[in-house]
Amino acid sequence: MEEGLKDRLFNKKENGWKNIDTREKEAIFSFCNRYINFLNHAKTEREAIATAKKIAESNGFKDLSNFTQIAPGDKVYFINREKSMYLAVIGTEKMENGIHIIGSHVDSPRLDLKPNPLYEDGGFAYFKTHYYGGIKKYQWTTIPISIHGVMVKANGEKVYLNIGEDENDPIFTITDLLPHLAQDQMEKKLKNGIDGEDLNLLIGSIPLEGAKDADSVKLNIMNILNQKYGVTEKDFLSSEIELVPSFKARSLGFDSSMVASYGQDDRVCAYTSLMAMMELSNIKNTAVCILSDKEEIGSMGNTGMESHMFDYFISELLNKTGENRPNLLDKVFCFSKMLSSDVDAGFDPIYASVSDKNNAGFLGKGISLNKYTGARGKSGASDANAEYVAWIRNLLEENEIKYQVCELGKVDVGGGGTIAYILANKGVDVIDCGVPVLSMHAPYEVTSKYDIYSAFKTYKAFWER
Repeated sequence: MEEGLKDRLFNKKENGWKNIDTREKEAIFSFCNRYINFLNHAKTEREAIATAKKIAESNGFKDLSNFTQIAPGDKVYFINREKSMYLAVIGTEKMENGIHIIGSHVDSPRLDLKPNPLYEDGGFAYFKTHYYGGIKKYQWTTIPISIHGVMVKANGEKVYLNIGEDENDPIFTITDLLPHLAQDQMEKKLKNGIDGEDLNLLIGSIPLEGAKDADSVKLNIMNILNQKYGVTEKDFLSSEIELVPSFKARSLGFDSSMVASYGQDDRVCAYTSLMAMMELSNIKNTAVCILSDKEEIGSMGNTGMESHMFDYFISELLNKTGENRPNLLDKVFCFSKMLSSDVDAGFDPIYASVSDKNNAGFLGKGISLNKYTGARGKSGASDANAEYVAWIRNLLEENEIKYQVCELGKVDVGGGGTIAYILANKGVDVIDCGVPVLSMHAPYEVTSKYDIYSAFKTYKAFWER
């Protein structure tokens, strides 16, 4: 009797792998193989958007600018400066009665090149960097690094770089001190062991043949770049070049139950929401998918969610469905629902002391919901109301999708934020809903394939309701 009462009254978080059949397990592994392939082709926000565009167009989506009118069933997208993207499937219900939004981000912590990055010292050529987002700086030394990005010449010509991913490419690295000479370094606090100004990428050591001046190695590197890409040192001034780990995304564990990869925060949610949208048809509420930029540094700028570009996109949908009228945009937002699809900190038993185990997200136990984020006294949080949490619970339970409602660490230990508050400020009902991750913001992050597939099912069910 006691066990029956516990089953009825207690909230049990069970390992999702225990109760799946062979068919579902095969579906999970097949989906995650495609996800791994996506990660290996989308290591920057520009690459993620370019890949998303290919996926969308192959599934019948068309550029919104090609339409003068849109109607239920139409599938459209809008790309903002190659770094963020909005997609929509038009529903049968008028948009003024609310739309269903899922929003993720495609930028990840990394190293960017400084505007004047190239220099020579001690017979080596280096690139100077400026880290982007919240990183542990020591994690970025002594690993293989690739160079990705774009250089834009003064005449507007674009030169795209992707060096270090192909097996025949060279890779690059940031050096560190040998333990024998690192006594002073190892006395420092961990966060100060490597200074930001010392994250310099080693890129070459051969002087230009016949050169005699002090910058002969730098000159040789610049000559190589000029011959291969037609660029000069000035072209770095108008470039966006990112340094990312050369590691390939791979299955992790003897049982291949997990995915190890750079950039899963937040491309795991970007991919699962994108693929869920690809399967939509005959929906009631217009479905909108956000793939945003700049979340890792506060969502500022004209490709971040703080800009008015998303408002412009929704306004254009209203214009082209023929619904628009003064102040209608505000009404649309106030009657809309959203999943802020961002990752959660997965419970790591090695570092259990930072988590409240009763309120932590566990890998393999399904999608992770964060009613609120923020730090300390919920500072900066978007706190979902109880009615909306109940609506989401009902959705998940009706579709037999495992879920857990969590917090990001113990009170006063840390905290974090997403794009949820930005849409909540517009009047949208929002809750954070994503995949638990181990080693978040590290060069190699870990997720569960079960949770990845749960996210896909969650996002599809949300849009189809």
